[in-house]
Amino acid sequence: MTISPPPPPNFNPLNLGPESLAPPKAASEPQPDPTLTPPASPALNPTLLHLAFSHDHTCFSVATTSGFRGYACDPFRRGDCDHSRPRGSVRFVQMLFHCHYFAVLGGGPDPFCPSNKLMIWDDRQSRCVGEITFRSDVKSIRLRQGRMVVVLLNKIIVYNFADLKPLDTMMTLDNPKGLCEVSQKSGPAVLACPGLHRGQIRVHHYGSNRTKFITAHSSGLACFALTLDGQFLATASCKGTLIRVFNTLDGTLLQEVRRGAEKAEISSLAFSSSAQWLAASSDKGTVHVFSVKIDAGSLGNDGSRSTSEFSRTNPSAISSLSYFKAVLPRYFSSEWSVARFRLQEGVKYIVAFGHQKNTVIIVGMDGSFYRCQFDPENGGEMTQLEYSNFLKSE
Repeated sequence: MTISPPPPPNFNPLNLGPESLAPPKAASEPQPDPTLTPPASPALNPTLLHLAFSHDHTCFSVATTSGFRGYACDPFRRGDCDHSRPRGSVRFVQMLFHCHYFAVLGGGPDPFCPSNKLMIWDDRQSRCVGEITFRSDVKSIRLRQGRMVVVLLNKIIVYNFADLKPLDTMMTLDNPKGLCEVSQKSGPAVLACPGLHRGQIRVHHYGSNRTKFITAHSSGLACFALTLDGQFLATASCKGTLIRVFNTLDGTLLQEVRRGAEKAEISSLAFSSSAQWLAASSDKGTVHVFSVKIDAGSLGNDGSRSTSEFSRTNPSAISSLSYFKAVLPRYFSSEWSVARFRLQEGVKYIVAFGHQKNTVIIVGMDGSFYRCQFDPENGGEMTQLEYSNFLKSE
């Protein structure tokens, strides 16, 4: 099987053709009561099943009960629908960079394909250019330049994207959430996935062919994230109170921050491109931004900054009761977030850092899109810059 070549530099995957509109109702039809909210049309208001950012956070893709599509983040803009895309329910979609390739999994009420089949869709050619059928359901997919990582319940398979030939396989603890991350910076890849024990993460550095097992938490894993170069790893457990940052080379715990005191489900973690900031979203309806204090020299040229910047502590980041840490519970000496943004509780959100300075992009399973800005010096509540609902009919 041959995958089509990458698009030209000026190719815009968000301009792929006009979008049809639902025909208007006949004049003779009775008009609905304007005081009542009419039921949503399945075609125009599909149910959202999955969200994912592209590697550089410039775009995100959505999987719904009526297909999939992509959106630009900054500024927010929805892509034109390609009517040749397969119809039916899609439970997972991952965009390769902000290119025209999509890795797609069927699922939901009316799946377009079996849940154990992975399809590579080329939006430029308007056709499927590759597919793989597995013996069991695929849990998730991760993409990076030249590679595709397929996550099964207790196995990770790495493929060469050009010909879909398997390159590596590793066993994991049961992984129903499909947890897995891969570095995106050019050069040898770093892959992180659950290990063989609860709370353990396996990190493989393909450049040095070294594997490191990190015991991140005593309870099960909820979420984790890598820096662009894969040298640092942020983790959260099912308890959702603490977030830890590790060095992936030697497994050293570098930092621990506190999201809150009550149990929460952390659904998304993301480092800024410079690894100076770490964002987290949870079902408590709050997005937190933490200051990351790690060795700047190990980030290389793309993420370089002075040591003083890494060690600088925002006044709101450390509890005012920290001087009692020798006699009071650990909670009082915890390091807290620098900035926060409050959302609807109970909704799943994914989070990433925007390309504009000190901005955060938040996308929710309720169709909400937020672009916010935080104050790195004074912290506190973030300022909302933009809001859209991408599930509303246009």
